[in-house]
Amino acid sequence: MIAGLTDNMRGAAFMSVSMAGFVVNDTLVKLASSDMSVFQLLFVRGLMASALIAVIAWRAGAFRAHIVPRDRRVLALRVVGEMAAATLFLTALFQMPLANVTAILQSGPLGITLAAAVFLGEPVGWRRVSAIIIGFTGVLLIVRPGAEGFSSASLFAIAAVAFVVLRELATRQLSPGVPSLLVVFATASAVSIMGGAVTLFDDWRPLSGPTLALLAGSAIAVNVGYFFGVKAVRVGEIGFVAPFRYAVMIWALVLGYAVFGDLPDALTLTGAALVVGSGVYSFHREQRLARAAAAAARRAEGARGVL
Repeated sequence: MIAGLTDNMRGAAFMSVSMAGFVVNDTLVKLASSDMSVFQLLFVRGLMASALIAVIAWRAGAFRAHIVPRDRRVLALRVVGEMAAATLFLTALFQMPLANVTAILQSGPLGITLAAAVFLGEPVGWRRVSAIIIGFTGVLLIVRPGAEGFSSASLFAIAAVAFVVLRELATRQLSPGVPSLLVVFATASAVSIMGGAVTLFDDWRPLSGPTLALLAGSAIAVNVGYFFGVKAVRVGEIGFVAPFRYAVMIWALVLGYAVFGDLPDALTLTGAALVVGSGVYSFHREQRLARAAAAAARRAEGARGVL
């Protein structure tokens, strides 16, 4: 417990620590990239993650759950989304500055909102549509297609966002009874198996002690991210805590400069600000509409009670 702070402030602190964990993970992975391929990294890191998750899922009884055929198909679609997103993200991360690829990934929630409206029929008003347009304009400022500073690796980051959207839409379609730990284990195992299968046809690079230490550190860091992310939303109000997920950009800028010497230019910083700002606005708008809908439902329930 963080003494002297309200629940919301503690939740915000936990979310900031969570984002730091994820950026430290990305930093350590990027450092390890000079000694291994993308698929070798996915295989080795996936083995570590799968072993840890398997123990937790087994103790929680997640493996005893019965999964109906429909959920198996949805889970398979989610796994495809995760495999593609992980491969594309790492490919971009190996070749791009940390802050740039992180900023592009922050457009994911905007893409999910748009895709949910198009494919799931969820209502999206003109304000959130405007926020999505502004956010994607920010992505264009970061990518700058056709300009001198354009990097083809940024296309991998954009493609990763598309598959993150697919993964999240599939997650929404899973039945409530499907254990989250089982979903995470299935995904981590599939990514590891895919990485191992590809490395059979690729050159396997022997892993040095420092490289293994980097991967072990990344595994610890990503678990710190997940752990404090869960604590954040359980301690504070989601409407207050969730926007602090964009602290990931601050951590990415700091570590990107401190570790790799990367300092984004003005256009990249402007694009990142547009992505983050539109994401925060879109989230607050969704929360406001949700509260209004809940209040209307309570009024309707009260009116029925009077009658």
